Order: sequence, then structure tokens, then C-alpha cells
Amino acid sequence: MDQRKIMALGRSSLVVSLPKRWVKLNELERGDLVTLNVQKDNSLVVFPGVKKGRETSEVTLKVDPAEDKELLTRRIIACYLNGYFGITLISTDIFTAAQQKAVRNIIGMLYMRILESDARRIYIRTLIDESKAPLETAIRRMHILAGSMCQDALKSLRNQDVELARVVHGLDDDVDHLSFVLLRLLRGAALNPDLAQELGLEPIDCLDYQTLVHRIEYVADRAVTIAKNVIMSSGRGLWLSPSVLESLLNFGNQALDMYNEAVRVFFAGDTVASNDVIERLNEIETLYQKIALSTVGVTDALTVCMMCIIRDSMKRIADCATEIAETTIDHSYKPKSPFST
Repeated sequence: MDQRKIMALGRSSLVVSLPKRWVKLNELERGDLVTLNVQKDNSLVVFPGVKKGRETSEVTLKVDPAEDKELLTRRIIACYLNGYFGITLISTDIFTAAQQKAVRNIIGMLYMRILESDARRIYIRTLIDESKAPLETAIRRMHILAGSMCQDALKSLRNQDVELARVVHGLDDDVDHLSFVLLRLLRGAALNPDLAQELGLEPIDCLDYQTLVHRIEYVADRAVTIAKNVIMSSGRGLWLSPSVLESLLNFGNQALDMYNEAVRVFFAGDTVASNDVIERLNEIETLYQKIALSTVGVTDALTVCMMCIIRDSMKRIADCATEIAETTIDHSYKPKSPFST
């Protein structure tokens, strides 16, 4: 770290010299302008030149015809999450039909659009400015959606409601949409002090919010798993006994209650209530073992498999609640900036 002494210039002005290496690196000369930006922690960031709004960065990806469509999809997601506004895909020959379909499938989920396209080149671009979205509101919306999916998944299990289970399955894309947007925003804020300041975040906040978003997305995925098993069991004519069904529903409702409470106390910053959520995991473990014992009298292998998958999904929802509660406690004791007033 480079330290500089503040010098007086005239009666009221204070000046500090710029590091020579930094000046050369940015090709600055006497008379050039620099931009100063006061951060949330009262630190000062110096930008070379006149700083404008956030740059709309672009990236180009070379695509081989033999490249797997899943890898291509992951590369596009990675570029999106790292803040690129425009992505140019250039094939070393021509795009395969599978590659073209994969591109069209993923851009819809990322709120991107194809602006130019031919057999060898595809240009896609995001058309929204995520920095204008209120972060907390978007996370709350994602949480409400995931919680609703869990509730409906349990309801479909109780009533063997296949149509409701299909609705739950269909909502998974909506959660993924929000997840991608939020993760892009948080990664951008971690790298861009200006964006972090706009959102009222510190770098450590980005880590904690990212954990929260990942856990909410995972809870939604578990709801989809339960819904899939409802659809599968109905198609195969598999039914659970009333006692086993009630045990599963009780287990699922307790796990869902833990999850809802964990997210509530995260935004409230309540460490005592967060600890209560963590302590409830012991009760969940006990119920988990009891349900395992109830499979002893079940002779159909597919029914046992379905019960285990549903039980495991419910347990994982409770585990996510515990992780969110632990994040809340960690977040509450984040170190204060030495520059804070």
C-alpha cells in the first residue's frame, strides 16, 4: 500500500501527489482530468479521466462445432454473471442445430436477446439495467416464490394433485431468472465500487446476499423434486398410506416453517431468532429418523424410493434454513469500517 503525505497549497487547499507508476500506467499528463469518488466507508477512489456511467463491456467466444451444448450454455451463463452486456459467439465452422437451440434456450432465462445471427456468428445482448432493480425487493420476491412452490408441492402431495405439481415444476424457471439477475448484480457490485455504492452495499454484503440467493434457489429446486415425485407416483399408481403421508407432510411443513423464519430473521438481522432456527434442526433430525423407520413395512421398492427422495428433499430445505440462519449471525458481526462515522 502506497502512503502519501497531505500538503498545503495556499491557505485552504490540501493536495496529495499521485503515484508515478499509476500515472504512467494510465498515460496521464499535466492538465488531464481525474475523477474522485467518495465511497460509503468515506474512502476515496481515483479514476483516470472523466468517469462516465458503467461500461457496457463485451466479450467474444469462439465455438467449435464439436463443443457440447451444455458447455456452451455454461460459458454464456458465466459471461452473463460476470457483467458482460454483449456476447458475440463465433463458430469456427457453422453452429450445429443443437448449439443454436441451446443458445436460444438460455438467453430467454437470462433476459437477453439475439440482435444479430447467421450460420457462423450470433450476437446476444442484455436489454435491462439490473442496477436499477431494488436488491432486497428482488430477493424477497424470489423467496416468496420459492416458499409458495414448497407450499404447493406439499399440497399436491397431500391431494395427489398432478396439475398443481406441474405448476410447481413450471415455476422453477421464474426462480432461475431471478437468481441469474441477482447473482450478476451481486458479482458486479463486488467488483465495481460505484455499483456497490448505488446499492448501498459493502463487499462483504455481496458474499452474504449471494449465499442467501443460492440457498433460496436450492429450496425451490427441492420443491420441484417433490412435485416431480408426485407426478411420477400418480403415473405409476403409487400411493402412500395415510400414516406415512401425514408424517411426511408434518415433516415438510416444519422444514418450510424453518425456511420462512430463516429468511425473515435475515432481513430483520435478529441473531437470537436465527439461533432458534438453528436449534430446531435437532427436531428435524428426529423426525427424519422416524420417517425412515416407517419404510420398514413398505414392500414396493418404487414407493420406498419415492418416500426417501421426498423425505431427503424436505430435510435439505431445513438444512438451507439453518445455513441462512448461520449467515444472518455472521452478517450481524461483520467488522465495522474504520472510516465509518
